[in-house]
Amino acid sequence: MSSRLSSRRTRAGAVLSAALVLGSMLVGTALSTQASAAPAPDVGIAATTFADEFNGPAGTPVDGSKWNHEIGDNVNNHERQYSTNRTSNASLDGQGNLVITARRENPGNYNCWYGRCEYTSARLNTIGKFSQTYGRFETRLKMSHGQGMWPAFWMMGTTGGTWPNNGEIDIMENVGFEPNTVHGTIHGPGYSGSGGIGAAYTGPRFADGFHTFTLDWSPNLLIWYVDGQEYQRRTPADLGGRTWVFNDRPFFIILNLAVGGYWPGDPNASTPFPNNLTVDYVRVTNTPGGGGGGGGQITGLAGKCVDVAGASNANGTPVQIYDCNGSNAQRWTRSGNQLQALGKCLDAAGGGTANGTLVQLWDCNGSGAQQWAISGANDIVNIQANKCLDVTGNNSANGTRLQIWECTGGANQKWNAAV
Repeated sequence: MSSRLSSRRTRAGAVLSAALVLGSMLVGTALSTQASAAPAPDVGIAATTFADEFNGPAGTPVDGSKWNHEIGDNVNNHERQYSTNRTSNASLDGQGNLVITARRENPGNYNCWYGRCEYTSARLNTIGKFSQTYGRFETRLKMSHGQGMWPAFWMMGTTGGTWPNNGEIDIMENVGFEPNTVHGTIHGPGYSGSGGIGAAYTGPRFADGFHTFTLDWSPNLLIWYVDGQEYQRRTPADLGGRTWVFNDRPFFIILNLAVGGYWPGDPNASTPFPNNLTVDYVRVTNTPGGGGGGGGQITGLAGKCVDVAGASNANGTPVQIYDCNGSNAQRWTRSGNQLQALGKCLDAAGGGTANGTLVQLWDCNGSGAQQWAISGANDIVNIQANKCLDVTGNNSANGTRLQIWECTGGANQKWNAAV
């Protein structure tokens, strides 16, 4: 979240979806031609190293075992907010979200670099509580909006000296005058501030709904995604001989909502206050997903791909098999125990656990309906149901629906997952 025009600022210290049960749910002849059921395979659970789902009563402060509050103003970026630890600026909403709220106010008579502060907001970090080298870092959130607003989900290196030598990775930044655009950027020695190296992704108006922002980080490679779609990757070759500071160094997480600054400019009369950044979750796993290619294919019966029907990301869209074609509807990434495509999760409809429960695409919500493990025997198992992902009726035709069924070891339950 570096200033685009100034030197770096100093640091202050560092449901279950009401899931749609499709009326077209197949029964009887739609069931697999299973023989006697075999025991479910022994499956491992992917290593989630950090997760905050922000579940708790409305008005609850953030979990102090995971997050620190940074307090104060920010002169080097010329941001205009005073960051506080008040629940009126950062608290849970009782619906599984963290809400960071920027307000036009000064209840504590705070002083900022420009005089008496005009705004309050919040900035959270995981210094001393969580840091990691490599992996997948992800958030799902609904953006703030309006001129002068500057939300960000980003990371800083814990070693290597002062900024920018320690490195910075901006997973997601948005400035209010670009409501349809987010930015991913790296900063290091010789490429910091306005000289940071990055790219922009243009999509929908991000304040109109929740979207998922992901970074896959491995040695000599950083990949950014929005809603499961890769839009940028960076390697040492992009630095023109300058130093790559993103190997073998832990980074901590920062989540904040700034008001004003060199890059976004100041709010104006059109900017709404209070102004919210609503965060569904922050999750980190210890290995990057996506197979290094913006999502990998999952192939099964007759060599066909797990496919989202019509490439639609609407809740309840059927998941099927189809000829592999390399489209985004067939690109799956792994986030913890979730399998994601088009920014949403593979989901057992209605949270069902019975044989024949159909599989669909749905907003990621962390429920058992969306928890999957991939075994060494190439089974994909719904952990809650202890049942396997299954091609209905052992039918290899394009458009055949997927369901969950007792694990039998049959060909219609075997998958090669490049995720």
